[in-house]
Amino acid sequence: MTSPGTARRLWALGEPFHALTYFAAEARTAAEEAGVRGFWSGYFAMRAAPLGAAGPEVVTATFAGFAPAFVRRWVPAVWEAVSPADALAARLAGIDAAVRRVLGEEWPDSAEAAEAAELAGTAAAAVDLPGRPLAAANTGVPVPGRPHLALWQALTTLREHRGDGHVVALVQRGISGLDANVLAVAAGRTDREWLLKARGWTAQEWDDAAAGLADRGWLEGGELTAEGLAMVTAVESDTDRLALAPWQALGDPGCDRLGALLAPVRRAVVAAGDWPTGNPIGAPDPA
Repeated sequence: MTSPGTARRLWALGEPFHALTYFAAEARTAAEEAGVRGFWSGYFAMRAAPLGAAGPEVVTATFAGFAPAFVRRWVPAVWEAVSPADALAARLAGIDAAVRRVLGEEWPDSAEAAEAAELAGTAAAAVDLPGRPLAAANTGVPVPGRPHLALWQALTTLREHRGDGHVVALVQRGISGLDANVLAVAAGRTDREWLLKARGWTAQEWDDAAAGLADRGWLEGGELTAEGLAMVTAVESDTDRLALAPWQALGDPGCDRLGALLAPVRRAVVAAGDWPTGNPIGAPDPA
């Protein structure tokens, strides 16, 4: 029976490939060519495009970890620069160019890319939609015809499905998006200064949240207490469990084969410098 650990391992293996849309220079170039200027305008346009021309409230709710004022700096103004349809086209153009640099001109049409796309596509087609707004929106995006782009879209749907479930796991415990960021740093998954910059919270807001978590008995001196570690572990366990259904649909042999196909892809992305150490995504090393 497919275990929650499988869901976590495949996320860890696939996330760097998805994240080319954030960290690869080609993705930023494609956004600029579509009319979007600046990293964060491109980020919000590309990631939110499946939702349509969403306003800041919807983006804040679905992305969860960003400061509302930070989101409002770019949304909805970004939709004056690019339509959601053009943003969807631009993100594929950026991925296409990035993949050719990182993995070579032959890999997009390789048997390995086609097999990985088929396997990931089977899992992505099985995501459960209720309570999964970003995953649901991505299931409405047409599947690209080229294998490497179909793989990217499938992995994107699956990681947004996982993220939607993570938000559920946080909300049921009364953990805000800012709280989750503070706990992620305390758990050693990412860096405080990077998250302050990348999620838009002020240092004072961060310190206030940390004080609140200390009052709940989860932090002491900025470190996780035993109770805090148990809470973080429970959230991650629930996130893995809530992410499991698509991988159960694929089955253990399919999951194992997809993992084997994604491992060299992940290594290539990391070796190319397109998966920065300590980045705010916080995906673990699959090893």
